[in-house]
Formats: sequence, structure tokens, C-alpha cells
Amino acid sequence: MITALLFLAVVLLVGLLYFEKKAYRGGILPTKTVLSLLFIVAAVSQMHVLQPYSVWIFVGLLFCLGGDVFLALPQDRMFLFGLVSFLLGHVCYVAGFIWAADLNFMTLIGLVPTLVIGIFIYNWLKPHLGNMKKPVIAYILVISVMIIGAGSVLGSLQLPFWNRWFVFIGAASFYLSDIFVAKDRFLKSDFRNRLWGLPLYYLGQFLIAFSVGM
Repeated sequence: MITALLFLAVVLLVGLLYFEKKAYRGGILPTKTVLSLLFIVAAVSQMHVLQPYSVWIFVGLLFCLGGDVFLALPQDRMFLFGLVSFLLGHVCYVAGFIWAADLNFMTLIGLVPTLVIGIFIYNWLKPHLGNMKKPVIAYILVISVMIIGAGSVLGSLQLPFWNRWFVFIGAASFYLSDIFVAKDRFLKSDFRNRLWGLPLYYLGQFLIAFSVGM
């Protein structure tokens, strides 16, 4: 099942990139929605035992699915709705990571670099944000905490090896994809942002989804 699911996801991702390249809204929304539903299916298929981590990640994935739908809609206000939906998704991921892992050496190692990068990204975007400054600050703070939380999971050596790396690489991929989204939205709309950002985003979401089964 997992092999078939991932194959379908790759096919849909290629189709989504094609529709993005052609700026064909009629293809973007349904393709993106079905593709994002697949990471929900991936999480459900891994939930052998219901535990708080699984629940938090599942709810976070649902918020991210909502964010994907909002961002695929053409109205400008949908971007703000998408931002809030993704922010809530990240909050759920943070809660799951905190439940799974205590503070450790990787938490401390990741703290300062993550905050410095977050400040750099905000200053990079700031001249172009207009009335979106406060929502973007809130989003950068939450996603920075998510990365720090994923670092805590990585440093929790009592957890399964692949679980830790799936969480960390997934969170890092999500973080990088958001940089491309911000660049496309606030600096310059360019298909190359989606060409890099969308594969990173879906890589991150599927890795996080698969982590619930480990």
C-alpha cells in the first residue's frame, strides 16, 4: 500500500507542477487537494496504536490540508487563511514533538541558529510585508519552535532511529518550503519557487506522517 501511495503522490506532484507552470487554476486545486489528502492517508495507515503523538500529528496534517486548499484559491485573503491554518498545523506538530521528546543537547544546539535564521528571514521579507508583518512574525516564531522541537526529537536517543530522522528531515524540509512560499508571495512570483518548494513541502509532510507509525 505504501509503495502505491508514494507512486500516486509522485504522479500527482508532477501533475501539480505542470499545472503550476501553466498557471491553470482548474488543475491546481483538485490535484493539490488529492495530493495533500494522501499524507492524511499515510498517517492513518501508520496509526497502529493511538497515542498523543499520533493525534497531534494527525490534527496538524488536517490543518495543513486546509492550508493547501486556501493557498490554491485565487483570492488574496485566502493567503491569510492559509497562513493561519499552517500556523495551527505547526502548533500541533510542536505539541507532538514536545510529547515525544524531552529537552536535550540537540535542543540547545539548534536554539540559537534557528532564532538567528528566523530574524534574518524576517528582515529579508520585512520591506515587502505591508500589513502582514504581525502574522508573518507569528508564523516565523512558531515554525522556528517547530524546528527546535524536531531537534529535540532527533536528540532523544531512546526513540527509534528512523523515527527521529523522519521527524527532523520532515520539519526541515517543511521549513525550507515555507521560505520559497514567502519568496513567491512577498518578493517575486516565479515558477522556480514552486518547483523547489512543492517537492520539499510534500517530502516534509510525508516524512512527518510516516513517523507516527514508528
